[in-house]
Amino acid sequence: MGVVMFYHLTRSSPEETLMMLLTRALGQGWRVMVRGGDRATLERLDGRLWQGEPTGFLAHGMQGGPHDADQPVLIGSGEISNGAKGLFLLDGADVTVAEASGLERVWLLFDGSDGEQLTAARGKWKRLTEAGIPAQYWSEEAGRWEKKAEKG
Repeated sequence: MGVVMFYHLTRSSPEETLMMLLTRALGQGWRVMVRGGDRATLERLDGRLWQGEPTGFLAHGMQGGPHDADQPVLIGSGEISNGAKGLFLLDGADVTVAEASGLERVWLLFDGSDGEQLTAARGKWKRLTEAGIPAQYWSEEAGRWEKKAEKG
C-alpha cells in the first residue's frame, strides 16, 4: 500500500507542480495516470507534454487510444488502463479506497484559493485515512514544498 500525497497549491499552478512530480515518478520507473475532471485541462496538458520540457520529452497518450496499455503517462478521466503505479488527481478527480490501496502513490493537487477544492480535499483526506490509507499533506505556503501533516 502506498501513500496519498495532498498538494495544497498556493503559489504554483497545477501544471507546474504536475510536471515536477511526473518527472520524479517516471524516474522511479513507474507508469502513471493523470486523471482530471475537466477535458480542456487534460487537452492543454497533453499539448504541453507534446511541446516537451527543458529536461526532455515525456512520452504519454490521451486515454481512449489504441495504445493506452503501453503509455508511461496516460491522461484521461476513466479507469487506470496502463498498469500505473501512480495516479495524479486534478480538477476534483477522485480515487476509491480500493484503487488507492493498490498503488504506490496517489498525488492529489488542489488549488488552496478555491474553497470548493479545499473542502473536497479535506473530505478525501478524512475518507482515505479513516480507511487506513497513509496520507501526507504538503504545502508551498512558505515558498517551497514542506510536509505539514502525515497520518498512517
